[in-house]
Amino acid sequence: MTPFIAEFIGTALLILLGNGVVANVVLKDTKGNGGGWIVITTAWGLAVFVGVCVAGPYTGAHLNPAVTLTMTILGKISLATALVYWGAQMLGAMFGAFLVWVFYKDHFDRTEDGPTKQAAFCTAPAVRNLGRNFISEVIGTFVLLITILYFTDPKIGETTQTIGMGSMGALPVAFLVWVIGLSLGGTTGYAINPARDLGPRIVHALLPFKQSKAGADWGYAWIPVLGPAVGATLAALLFTYLK
Repeated sequence: MTPFIAEFIGTALLILLGNGVVANVVLKDTKGNGGGWIVITTAWGLAVFVGVCVAGPYTGAHLNPAVTLTMTILGKISLATALVYWGAQMLGAMFGAFLVWVFYKDHFDRTEDGPTKQAAFCTAPAVRNLGRNFISEVIGTFVLLITILYFTDPKIGETTQTIGMGSMGALPVAFLVWVIGLSLGGTTGYAINPARDLGPRIVHALLPFKQSKAGADWGYAWIPVLGPAVGATLAALLFTYLK
């Protein structure tokens, strides 16, 4: 296991399970069809838990270029390390999205609506207003990063000795992503992760589909990339100022 492999596998699992629940809810004739928003947001939170459990011991489990950007701005990792993480995250997201297509191929074939199939890969706004959509992604990512930066480890009694939580340490970020989805996900689908949206969007553009296929919507695709980058930067700047 290397940092690159850890970020690749962790991100692939994140996307397989996260986009997998969207496919389960929206595609035709699945057993989870019509499960609704709570099912989607809950599974996305748990998908984060899975990814963090795998990658956490090796990289701290960024799984998100926005997280890596924040840590780079704060000087916690070098730019060279960040580039490795970003590459692993993008490739992992693409591989995870491909696995969703393989897993749900029969149901993609039965689903006629192109945008519905696209939803199992990338995000789209509920109301298309690029300015407000951008702000939604900035705020959602800001909440994610500023909260992560203030996570603390438990301590023994009144001493300063901290103790690890093992895999249970992944629970706080899972709950965080869950509440962001429930509270702030209704406008854009809360990408809050450039790799999570761009990687699967590229895979969707490349894959064949039996029936109608929606376009990649490149005119919107910059928002779930630039919005999280701005939100991550603002979180890093505020954290630095307050510290």
